[in-house]
Amino acid sequence: MRHIAIIGSGPAGYYTAEAALKKYGDDVTIDIIDRMPFPFGLIRTGVAPDHQSIKAVARRFEQTALGNNVHFAGNVSVGNDVSIAELQELYDAVILATGAPNDRPLEVEGSDLPGVVGSAAFVGWYNGHPDHRDLELPVDAKSVAIIGNGNVALDVARILAKTANEFSGSDIVGHAFDNLTNSNVEKITLLGRRGPHQIAMTPKELGELGQLERAQPLVDAGDFPDESEDALLEPGMRKSITHLRDFLARAEELSDKPVKIYFDFFAMPVAIEGNGKVEKLIVEKTNLDKDMRSLGTGERYELDCSMVISCIGYRTPPIEGVPYEHGRGRFANDEGRILPGLYCVGWARRGPTGTIGTNKPDGFAIIEAVADDIGSGANKEGRKGLDRLLKKRGVEAVSFRDWKKIEEAEIANARDGAPREKFTDVAEMIAARQS
Repeated sequence: MRHIAIIGSGPAGYYTAEAALKKYGDDVTIDIIDRMPFPFGLIRTGVAPDHQSIKAVARRFEQTALGNNVHFAGNVSVGNDVSIAELQELYDAVILATGAPNDRPLEVEGSDLPGVVGSAAFVGWYNGHPDHRDLELPVDAKSVAIIGNGNVALDVARILAKTANEFSGSDIVGHAFDNLTNSNVEKITLLGRRGPHQIAMTPKELGELGQLERAQPLVDAGDFPDESEDALLEPGMRKSITHLRDFLARAEELSDKPVKIYFDFFAMPVAIEGNGKVEKLIVEKTNLDKDMRSLGTGERYELDCSMVISCIGYRTPPIEGVPYEHGRGRFANDEGRILPGLYCVGWARRGPTGTIGTNKPDGFAIIEAVADDIGSGANKEGRKGLDRLLKKRGVEAVSFRDWKKIEEAEIANARDGAPREKFTDVAEMIAARQS
């Protein structure tokens, strides 16, 4: 019997567990360990609450979780409750699937001012992540600057601009719902260092921005290349540019909407200023060199705002005893291999790139590497040894059955029109499993 521990219960973790089951059948036990009492990682706390169709992939992972050979151990912190070295003694293979939950730092002067927020923190706040439930935001902000030209930046802008009615069917948590639907936001600016042809925004997300009840997306015609150049783009990117050009064409039609979402292309943030809080963003205009890299022009301007949300990428948190690439914000690895018996998968392996589905082939590939390395296993203890160690240290792991009780309580507590009201406090989750 082979014993595999997977650290992290997000898509990378569950796709890897699925791959292990297909590879070994009943000749494997898989323990999925997570710091939080709930499974599914960014499906729960990263995917936008109004994108319930994307969250539905959790049902696939639940089928894996309910198998006899897969066990969930939530509320267990690797590095604190149990070390990597101890797990390596207990399991034939330890696979890090911790994702990249930390914000890449915004390295400009003034980034430590109150009112500057990373997207991981902001998204975690409106998605009910316990780490970010008490995030302090300037609730009276009328103008918000969002740094980044990817889908996360679009999600943040869309969530900021929505009405209460538009959140129907979403699982945005109550504190965020109340705050956002009563906000004073009138102006949202999306800043990108490059131009419309270099965005990392997908057509679906851009299209949603043009359908908001109270918000109008605005673009500057002078930022676009000649329309004939659109034909050189890949099909998906062409669709995205079509949406941006449509925003331009519909500018007068949508002009009566009170919230404005500006796309500020060729714009590089260089400083954040304010007296004890964010008051303005200093921006430098850019242009592109022959390799499509952005270069500052020296021309600067001020953007008045009360909040800056940085959507510039994520990093995997280091774990003691695991080699780490600080420059890339991921574990040091060779095609997923870190050390003998220690592996990584998903964003922890390759950095924060790709979609949820990208983790599936990644998981299957790492299991092939594990299979090559561990053979028939080494008669290690696996879960039995982990349970003994956690009991000795007074750590009470949350099982998947416990999680289902927590989920039932969240569904029962849902406000009208919402699928659930998430617990945002770990102690409340632990208590709910006993009710």
